Amino acid sequence: MIISKTPVRISFFGGGTDYPDYFNEFGGSVLSTTIDKYVYITVNPIGGLLDDNFRIAYRKLEQCSLIDEIEHPSVRATLHYLNIDKGLDINIISDLPARTGLGSSSSFTVGLLNSLYALQGKMKSKADLAKEAIHIEYELLKERVGVQDQLAAAYGGLNHMKFSYDALEVNPLILAKERKELLQNNLMLFYTGINRFANEVLKEQLQNIQEKKIFTELKEVNAMVQEGIDILTNEDRNLDDFGALMHNAWMVKRNLSSAISNNTLDDIYNKAKNAGAIGGKLLGAGGGGFFLFYAPQERHSAIQEALGHLHQINFNFENGGSRIIHFE
Repeated sequence: MIISKTPVRISFFGGGTDYPDYFNEFGGSVLSTTIDKYVYITVNPIGGLLDDNFRIAYRKLEQCSLIDEIEHPSVRATLHYLNIDKGLDINIISDLPARTGLGSSSSFTVGLLNSLYALQGKMKSKADLAKEAIHIEYELLKERVGVQDQLAAAYGGLNHMKFSYDALEVNPLILAKERKELLQNNLMLFYTGINRFANEVLKEQLQNIQEKKIFTELKEVNAMVQEGIDILTNEDRNLDDFGALMHNAWMVKRNLSSAISNNTLDDIYNKAKNAGAIGGKLLGAGGGGFFLFYAPQERHSAIQEALGHLHQINFNFENGGSRIIHFE
């Protein structure tokens, strides 16, 4: 039995520049961190004990004889990619709901690859896991996805990522322990209760990228990455500037597509701001999922009261990326 543990991520700045349609021509970058919320995948050879060759348990239970009969697209594509020809029992458990802007679908693909390779007695590098997950999602499944989620899931940690036509870079951001803890403690994560498929939300945004309608906005988003890094790494700067930059990023992001926000989400954001949040942003593609807010800790109680109808998620940063936690 193999068990993998793969983190989800929160992205601060640069989202939208990690799509090949954009960075292949203009280059892109992202500042993000993984958090201690995980996708766990258990892989166990069936060995003829069941009538079906494949048993996949997630929010539903699938029992199939052939790979092509598997409904879960990532499972089906990954098994084909690795030429799996023996029966498997695959169980998927996630700390947080799927389709909520935390990159969990890519965390799943990275974690499944990691588990299946371990079952074959192979230990792939973080770079290989990320690149192969990107290949499966972008080339095999034809999903219009960015590349930051796979990299974050594989590597883990607080990173400055850079994207270009011929390179994907992951550069860890080194901060003093106290400053990193202050950043973490000033962040608040709230679940809106709205799940959505990223592809549906991104359709208009990707069309706008292809037609170069949002070139100015994405250039501004890209520049915010370096500004965010400068704030974090220069201890002479007030860390609250990071929250103000998050606010600016959210104002720009809302202009990338009409599907990113709506009256309900705007109301959540305004309530948090009025209660003392310096800034915040909806994570992922938009349209629902999780709001991340930055606020001094003395304002947290007021924000919690203002957003009492939402579920708050407590979290810590993590540095491990995808890893095998059980091998037997």
